[in-house]
Amino acid sequence: MSKHLARDLREVEGKILAMSSLVEEMIERSIQSLRERKPDLARKVIDADREVDEREVQIEEECLKILALHQPVAIDLRRTAAVMKINNDLERIADLAVNVAESSLRLEPHRQFQVPSRLHEMVELAKQMVHDALDDFVRLDTVAAGALVARDEEVDACSIEVIAELYQVMRTRPELIEPALHCFSMARHIERIADHATNIAEDVIYLVKGDITRHRHLGPLFPRDAAPTTGTVS
Repeated sequence: MSKHLARDLREVEGKILAMSSLVEEMIERSIQSLRERKPDLARKVIDADREVDEREVQIEEECLKILALHQPVAIDLRRTAAVMKINNDLERIADLAVNVAESSLRLEPHRQFQVPSRLHEMVELAKQMVHDALDDFVRLDTVAAGALVARDEEVDACSIEVIAELYQVMRTRPELIEPALHCFSMARHIERIADHATNIAEDVIYLVKGDITRHRHLGPLFPRDAAPTTGTVS
């Protein structure tokens, strides 16, 4: 690796970490706005989204410049690709944090509505997954990244319970349908945050080992020992 490529990669990785700190702060504020019913925090999350968008574009442009100028190969190419993918996941997590904050604001007129306790648990799990995924990236820890991927099922299980509870509320208390729907949307947004944290963990595995682990649970479309066949025109 040339010293110029090493320098450029260090700089862009530093910008990813700075962006990740901002995104984690947005998640924390959106959670706090829900837990403590603080609309001012929700608005700060919404206002911060523009900065994340600007950083995402800047980082992508710098990664494309690295590809064009240095034409990296092997692990350096994977580092550049992983940064681009993580950059995109962080931008999407920020968007979802904004969605959570907006749902929190919509709950303001319904302060007596009891948010399901499992939703708070789900939020904490997703927040910790984002934090840990970024730590795994810094440390290039594929073991921890693999364990984090498995934790996504725990968030999914929480989501199922929360949605079932909200359905029950809507069936038995029609007057609470509106706040229940806001919580329903929030659960979906939080579930997606955990999904993006899982993506980052999978990118760490790809970066270190070169293995693409996405969709492994689906099984291969074509067996490794059998080439795909195509139809012929008679």
